[in-house]
Amino acid sequence: MDSNDKMADTDLVFMQDALALADQAAAAGEVPVGAVVVRAGVIVGRGFNHPISRRDPTAHAEMIALRDAAHQLGNYRLVDCTLYVTLEPCAMCAGAIQHARLARLVYGASDPKTGACGSVVDLFSEARLNHHTKLVSGVCAEASAARLKAFFAARR
Repeated sequence: MDSNDKMADTDLVFMQDALALADQAAAAGEVPVGAVVVRAGVIVGRGFNHPISRRDPTAHAEMIALRDAAHQLGNYRLVDCTLYVTLEPCAMCAGAIQHARLARLVYGASDPKTGACGSVVDLFSEARLNHHTKLVSGVCAEASAARLKAFFAARR
């Protein structure tokens, strides 16, 4: 098994953790998005969507996971970390990811309405920015999209 296969297996494992958090969001009546921050093979930050219940437009899964990781690690710079999230981040979350200096971002489903990793805009390929997080897309995309579809179908 080469290092790319090991990385893909690791990505699947941690995306399962993010999917479990997305399920918690759905159970709470929130859009089912979950996120985990991983450093050296250990989850150091967790989050799921809370904007409705917290009445906070910044309470996205990514933002909560980044805050948790920064608190746990005692540093706002998350240089050696990977963020796993079930949905392509929006511009707000993409900006936070870049400011935190994350090494990698792994996401599941694309977001054709607000995705900032290439679906609507691609903030990560903007050459004028001074940090460029490595992107991996489509990990557990079907499972991520299925949760979103089920959530919105139930709301209609």
